[in-house]
Amino acid sequence: MQKINWYPGHMKKTKELIQTNLKLVDVVVELLDARVPISSRNPQIDEIIIGKPKVIVLNKSDLANPKTTNEWIHYFKKSGINAIAVNAMNGAGLDKLTAELEETVKIKMEARIEKGMRKRPVRAMIVGIPNVGKSSIINKLTGKKSAKTGDKPGVTRGKQWVRLKGNIELLDTPGILWPKFEDQNVGLKLAFTGSIKDEILDIETIALRLIEYLCDKYPEYMKERYKLKMIEEDGLVNMENMAKNRGCIISGGRIDYTRIANVVMDEFRSVKIGKITLETPDDLESAMDE
Repeated sequence: MQKINWYPGHMKKTKELIQTNLKLVDVVVELLDARVPISSRNPQIDEIIIGKPKVIVLNKSDLANPKTTNEWIHYFKKSGINAIAVNAMNGAGLDKLTAELEETVKIKMEARIEKGMRKRPVRAMIVGIPNVGKSSIINKLTGKKSAKTGDKPGVTRGKQWVRLKGNIELLDTPGILWPKFEDQNVGLKLAFTGSIKDEILDIETIALRLIEYLCDKYPEYMKERYKLKMIEEDGLVNMENMAKNRGCIISGGRIDYTRIANVVMDEFRSVKIGKITLETPDDLESAMDE
């Protein structure tokens, strides 16, 4: 399998864009994939937003293990950061997000009024890696009849503020960050969840790595879904048994590895195997101890 790389040129440009517009916002929304909260965040984000108040949004919570999602929310809260689970496809959790944004900057807004400044909407910016649902969330938050509130001083030409439900304005900028793939496991997990296009990867190897993980962490799910009598130690043997049970066979009785690979990837992403989270707070704490 080829090495998955990150793009420092793109990263530098995006970092500068965010920093340029950061002074215009009151709060940052950091968007993560609820299935991979560690791998779907850029490790430089806190440095980039320079201590600006932040709310974490765990999107795609409908695809993740609800128990583990709650563990993540509790973990972030202990770290002094409020986190909310949402589903951008149906809008679940987004009302709670708008309320949380207002609460996060409540003291700042009250201080403005005490100084005799006029009341204004809360201004927010969303940052996140590609394919975690930024556009879907913005579309749900703004609604079809969202009104652009016009250019603000100091904003790069073409950037717009859009009014959200509630007293909130969103700076509609391409707040996209690429993660650093120094740890190849990060690249693998983003490939599992579809954040990296399948076309640039070896799908058979990616699927084998996913099978190995799922057979280790979710053996009962795998046995039930793929009619496995038992989980073997060798991941390739499990993959071959799954292929036989699904009829992924080509002439001569040989295993069709590409077909079973695509089946597993599709069924994982469509939650047919089960609601699965690939990273837990314990994983993060273990990595920090190493």
